[in-house]
Amino acid sequence: MILHKETSPHELKLKIRDMSIQFGGNKNLKIYGTLDCPSGKRMKRENRVFFQNEKDAQNEGYRPCGHCMKDKYKEWISLKH
Repeated sequence: MILHKETSPHELKLKIRDMSIQFGGNKNLKIYGTLDCPSGKRMKRENRVFFQNEKDAQNEGYRPCGHCMKDKYKEWISLKH
């Protein structure tokens, strides 16, 4: 997990370009989603984290976003009930 507040804009661009970062998340809500998710783009920088892949996010206890990852979210909900 990479904290946005501890990453420079240049370093962030490089990590996205080389696929070291593929998902973003909200550390307070424990939600992860795609980098182009409108909900993710609105969150505060200090709450934003990044993951290389979904497995990393899930291993940290994050759940899929209900907006940008609807199918994954529905699957997650069905497993919780």
